[in-house]
Amino acid sequence: MIPWLSSETPFPALNTALQAPNGLLAVGGDLSSRRLLEAYRLGIFPWFNEDDPILWWSPDPRMVLFPGELKISRSLRKTLKNTDYEIRTDSAFLEVINACAAPRKGHPGTWIHEDMLLAYNALHEMGLAHSIEVWMNGELMGGLYGVSLGRMFFGESMFSRVSNASKIALVHLVRQLERWEFGMIDCQMKTAHLASLGAREISRNEFSEKLKELVNYPERVEKWYFGYESVE
Repeated sequence: MIPWLSSETPFPALNTALQAPNGLLAVGGDLSSRRLLEAYRLGIFPWFNEDDPILWWSPDPRMVLFPGELKISRSLRKTLKNTDYEIRTDSAFLEVINACAAPRKGHPGTWIHEDMLLAYNALHEMGLAHSIEVWMNGELMGGLYGVSLGRMFFGESMFSRVSNASKIALVHLVRQLERWEFGMIDCQMKTAHLASLGAREISRNEFSEKLKELVNYPERVEKWYFGYESVE
């Protein structure tokens, strides 16, 4: 049985999560900043449709990207070198998350609904949720957002309005996190897109052990700034 959470109920042990659907751990609770930060520190994330109760997940295995394992293909390297773009951070957080929430081809709905927008904007105002943005000719053309705790980054969603824009944002994010000595980026679930960039699956136990160490470093509670650096 999947437990129903009240606003005060703690999360159950991760090993009680279902195998099918993979990682479903609990239902209910709320999206307060306190609850969300508790979840991320334990390796749990919310994912649910607008008309459903809140669903909390901890899949096994877990898709992650270690900054030192980033793979940049020859075509992406050419794009990074030859495309005229500007990287900004935290300059248009709500615009980024709204772009991520927009319906995709073949997927008319979205899991990033109003409650989620408000919850992550609250974390952004606390200095814990960040947007990495790709601007071209003064227009936002791609980017991603996620949550940062200690030396751990939890990727949430990305979008592109032109080819490869989200990949450009991710490459610059990973390079900066490597400079800041972040240890791991949570990608949640396996996708071919992320695998092509070097992300891979690890067990829930391995993920949890690494997470316990990384989230206990001091927070970077500040507006992020990426000094310009070309990606060779």
